[in-house]
Order: sequence, then C-alpha cells, then structure tokens
Amino acid sequence: MIVDAHHHLWDPSRREYPWMPPALAAPFTTDDLRQETALAGVDRTVLVQTVSSAAETAEFCATAAASEGLIAGVVGWVDHTRDVPTQLVGLAHAEFLRGVRHQVEDEPDPDWLRRPDVVAAVRSARGLVVDLLVRFDQLPAAVALLDAVPDGEFVLDHGAKPPVGTDGFEPWRAGTAELARRENVVCKLSGLFTLDHQELLGPAVDHLFTVFGPDRLVFGTDWPVSTLALDYPAVVARTRALLDAFSDDERSAVLAGNAVRTYRL
Repeated sequence: MIVDAHHHLWDPSRREYPWMPPALAAPFTTDDLRQETALAGVDRTVLVQTVSSAAETAEFCATAAASEGLIAGVVGWVDHTRDVPTQLVGLAHAEFLRGVRHQVEDEPDPDWLRRPDVVAAVRSARGLVVDLLVRFDQLPAAVALLDAVPDGEFVLDHGAKPPVGTDGFEPWRAGTAELARRENVVCKLSGLFTLDHQELLGPAVDHLFTVFGPDRLVFGTDWPVSTLALDYPAVVARTRALLDAFSDDERSAVLAGNAVRTYRL
C-alpha cells in the first residue's frame, strides 16, 4: 500500500491563492487526483490546506467524504491564535479532519511559534496532528513549541525545505536534528523535488534519514506543486528510489504505515 500524505486541490476561478505562481494557476480536482493516483499505484491520500480559510477546511472535509475512500484524511487550516475546538463547532464531516496547519513560513517573525496565544491554541488542538510548515530560521521556535506542548503530535512538512547550496544549510541541519530529538514529531519526505540546487539534495535527504529514521518519515507528493518539476508517477518513483537502502518493512512504513499511524487513517 502507498499513502500520499501530502497533496492539495484548488480552483483559482473560485478562490485566490496569494502564493501561487502562474504555472500552477489551473484547477486540480478530485477527478485529476484519482487519475494520477491510479497511474502511480497510490491507494489513499491526505488532503492539505492551501490558504488561511475556514471555508476551505469545510470544503476539504466534504471533498474527502465524497471521494469514496481515496482521500482518507484532511489537514485543514485553523486560526493558530485562537482556541481550536471552538473553531470546529458545527464542522460537517469533521471525522475526516485529522490535522491542522498554518503557513508559518509566511510569517515574518522567526519566533512566531513562541507566541503565547499560538502555544495556547496548539495546546488546545488535542486529538489533531499539527503540521509545521516552517522556514529553517523558524526551527528553533518549532523546537520551543514542541517542548511547550510535549503531549502534542506534530509533523514537519517538506523537511523544513532544506536550503541546499546556501548559507542556511548548516542552521537547517542543526535545527532539524534538534527537532528530531523530540519523539512527538515525524517528518514528511515531500516537496523536495521542486527545491533549488537539486544536484545538492542528497546530503539533505541523508540527514533526514539519519535523524528521523524510517519509523518517523512519511511520504507525500506535494502534488500539484510537484508538477513544477515532475509528474505525479515520477514523484512516487523517485521517492521509492530514495528508499532503496531500507528494508521491505521500513519502506512499507515510510510509504504507508507511518502515515496511517500518524493521521489515524
């Protein structure tokens, strides 16, 4: 089994996506996802938020409910400065909401995750995984958040986007190693193939393998963002190639088992 634990859907004719480059400004629907996953042999997916919108979260839960089992869970947006359960009152198909996320990487303050209101909101999100979309300079604040909420469950999206080929690589390396020392966080092997300096990606991937290990790595395609570099089946194939050194059981864990456990799929 393969679980794609990180992908998106969107329709620019219905909603604005401030971060979106023109090359991605086309609808990507559940029907498109179904076609791509069938080609790549992916069985289940986790649909992840794209904008700071409670309406999108509600739509994604409804989309999962109508997907006939393909979309097994949703990571939706909630305001990370307010009590989370209050925001979810009345959410239809809430059983599909398995995690929450805010695009912290867009916050100018590298210490945004240390804010008392953010810590309180994350602490209130018990029963939901908190996905962390952070820059490398925000990793110390992410460590502080995990220490402040030791009973929380966290996922580091895209390996914190390793800034290979830049002065940020060593701080990223140190920050991810420190984060990985906390046992309540797993790391997504996702979004890596659209990074700059692909020829230098190897040491970053090796580092993530070393500090997290196969029991705390989760596969995701980051589709459709990934189409900037590779088509969907190629992302799956290239990720599987990265796992060649692992045992069969370890590969199964990264490709499916860890996602099933983490998001309770």
